[in-house]
Amino acid sequence: KAYPKCKTVPCDEFEDAFKAVELWLAEKAVLPIENSSGGSIHRNYDLLLRHRLHIVGEVQLPVNFCLLALPGVRIEQLKRVLSHPQALALSDIFLSKLGVARENVDDTASAAQYVASNGLRDAAVVASIRAAQVYGLNVLAEKIQDDPDNITRFLVLARDPIISRTDKPFKTSIVFTLEEGPGILFKALAVFALRDINLTKIESRPQRKRPLRVVDDSNTGAAKYFDYLFYIDFEASMAEPRAQNALGHLQEFATFLRVLGCYPMDTTL
Repeated sequence: KAYPKCKTVPCDEFEDAFKAVELWLAEKAVLPIENSSGGSIHRNYDLLLRHRLHIVGEVQLPVNFCLLALPGVRIEQLKRVLSHPQALALSDIFLSKLGVARENVDDTASAAQYVASNGLRDAAVVASIRAAQVYGLNVLAEKIQDDPDNITRFLVLARDPIISRTDKPFKTSIVFTLEEGPGILFKALAVFALRDINLTKIESRPQRKRPLRVVDDSNTGAAKYFDYLFYIDFEASMAEPRAQNALGHLQEFATFLRVLGCYPMDTTL
């Protein structure tokens, strides 16, 4: 959807996709960041901070999990189903009715490849229609996920940022840390509300380098709290003065602030 004519480079791990772009093995990386049923993909939030790539786009895709098997295999013959753990979890109701064993693999496509290459006639796969086409499998059932309106949001990452514009809807993603204090997060969010900037996402992740913050609690001893990073997506372009002013205001009390990217919003499904 993002780049229909591109040559795709598969990677085993999320971090491998970041490294492929950093090492000039690929121009862009497309990575999932959240799912409407499964929530945030925390690993990729952590990797966004660890690497210096820029978000240059987003893609929202409806999920269509299918039950795939070798040609001629009927549902009644199945004894096990292979797929990525999240695909199995998101298809729990359908698979429970089947009463089959579930086996975790690294990803949905490799599950399809494994069943096809080994000629497994007692096994099926939860994967996409595209996987069925690639590996010569039959589609026994479509849209088997528990939530029929399941959507995954992906981020497009590149070595260099794109130029922010105001001629179309843009979104900006940032990450920041705050000092401890009453109402400090409220103050941080208020810099956007004061300028009529809509927040579409807020995510907090404990800091790895300084996970605990020691706070003197009314002279009765030291209390320890998690120290958080806050990730925020907001609907405004960095080309707009209101976005620039909001971040300037936030910097007055943020101990760390980084713009992860400013990019066109995906308004289609």
